[in-house]
Amino acid sequence: MDSSSLHHIVLMKFLDRSDASEARRKLLVMADSVPQISTIAIELDEAGTDVSYDLCMTTVHDSAEALRGYQAHPAHLELAAWLVPRLADRAVVDYRR
Repeated sequence: MDSSSLHHIVLMKFLDRSDASEARRKLLVMADSVPQISTIAIELDEAGTDVSYDLCMTTVHDSAEALRGYQAHPAHLELAAWLVPRLADRAVVDYRR
C-alpha cells in the first residue's frame, strides 16, 4: 500500500453480541460488490469484556474520494439499513498509511 492509501477502521458494539457473526458475513459479501474497497479485514472480539467492541472492520481505499464512494454505494447503504439498528455503539478512525 502506498502513502495515499486511506485506512477506515470501524469498531462495532451490538445490542445482541450474536449479531456480530452475521454482520461479518454480510460485510464480506458486500465488499465483493464495492470496487472502491481495495482490501477488507474483519475480526470478531474474543474477550467479551464490558469495554470490548464486538467487531473490528478495516477497509483500505485508494483515496478519500474512494472512501466516500464506498460509503455512498448502494450495497453499503443496503447493509447499513440492516446493521445500524442492531448497533449499541460504533467508533471510527480514518488514517493514511
